Amino acid sequence: MPENKASSAANSPSGSGVDEGRSFLEAHPEIEAFDIVLTDVNGVGRGKIVRRHELMGLYESGRHLPISVLGLDITGEDVHETGLIWDSGDGDLRGWPIPGTLKPLHGTLPARGQVLMSMYHLDGAPMTSDPRQALVRQVAALAERGLNPAGAFELEFFLLANERDAEGRVQPAGAVLDGRRSGKTEVYSVDHLHGMEPLFSDIYAAAKKQGVPAETVISEYAPGQYELTLNYRKDVLQAADDLIMLKRLVRAAARRHGVTACFMAKPIERYAGSGMHFHVSLVDETGRNVFSEKTEGEWSPTLLHALGGLTRTMAESMLVFAPHANSWRRFVSQSYAPVAPTWGVNNRSVALRIPAGDARNRRIEHRPSGVDANPYLVAATVLAGITKGLDEKLDPGPETKGNGYENAEAARAGMPADWRSAIEAAKASAFLKSALGEDLHKTFTAIKQAEYLRVARTVSELDYHLYLHEV
Repeated sequence: MPENKASSAANSPSGSGVDEGRSFLEAHPEIEAFDIVLTDVNGVGRGKIVRRHELMGLYESGRHLPISVLGLDITGEDVHETGLIWDSGDGDLRGWPIPGTLKPLHGTLPARGQVLMSMYHLDGAPMTSDPRQALVRQVAALAERGLNPAGAFELEFFLLANERDAEGRVQPAGAVLDGRRSGKTEVYSVDHLHGMEPLFSDIYAAAKKQGVPAETVISEYAPGQYELTLNYRKDVLQAADDLIMLKRLVRAAARRHGVTACFMAKPIERYAGSGMHFHVSLVDETGRNVFSEKTEGEWSPTLLHALGGLTRTMAESMLVFAPHANSWRRFVSQSYAPVAPTWGVNNRSVALRIPAGDARNRRIEHRPSGVDANPYLVAATVLAGITKGLDEKLDPGPETKGNGYENAEAARAGMPADWRSAIEAAKASAFLKSALGEDLHKTFTAIKQAEYLRVARTVSELDYHLYLHEV
């Protein structure tokens, strides 16, 4: 694959080419600067803003970035246990553009563009603590089997007011059209969407400029909660890039309209949290979807083995799907967040849903991940689980029918009960080490451990409320 080639001025290891940069500059003389964005394990965009005259240098020879940029916690502090800070002398590596991600940004003044980056060593070898490189590796492993993963993500998020309520809590944003507020759930209300029409029009315009296939928007199952879907991609790497770009443009559009786009998994305790469902299928070299059943009424063995791999590896993968303290507040029964490694057909109470529809489009909807998860890590871990299922011909067990939340405790046997348990399970997991690669596994778990310790030692307002005058 292009990502594994040695680098030179004429041969980018990411597969990018100087013609892409040159053509873009010729087509967009108005653009004065560019955001260059590298996504870390927490999904945070790290990088720089470069001037127009610097862009071609990026395509000709890459851009030096410190190795430590991939060893930061959610606050941007160094995590020394990753080994990416002083153990390596915090030397420079080289970021290269991801092909096809050089795009104009909507609504910027002066006009700016954006390009996503991936990290490589100075000799052109992939930097294995870069989350996108883990997904590249899993895609390549399936390609060796003659299979290509296709997919799409769904983006759930909240639009919140910039100001807190009288109790200091976040609150849903008023309509940007006329300021009208609603404390109702408003699920699937089209009229409610009209109040956010100027904002969503900006989001669609920005998505069009960036080539992000944003499609349906709905009012979701909580006040101020929305969902945007993305069109299915034949290239799962492109699907993950789409999600990264969509989150960035939604956040920017919301800010321009005076509200906050929130991608926490559970920002409001009384209501459902936000997921990031991942739809995935496999296509063979003839273009056939191998999840499709050949005989009506009989599931494809390939689909069942894929489900088996995903159910078998879910417990040790939960830190990828729920990476933060807040992530675990989303897993509440009957809140459309799965709580056990279950599967079913046209059933939203399970973790692995097979949507109803044409067998030719058969796919798995992977539902455990919160919107706060990194899509590159989610997709890499899901693909690794599918591959394990295919290799070992794993049985997913019986289909869950009806309410999957019933008897959930029995189904949760062996699943981590909380964030700390998920960290310990991830650290000990040979599967996750294989799925992410040894270096990224070390980086990811070290960063999560550091974040856990930061949260654990923090004295919160809840502590004062419960204990200050009582004990």
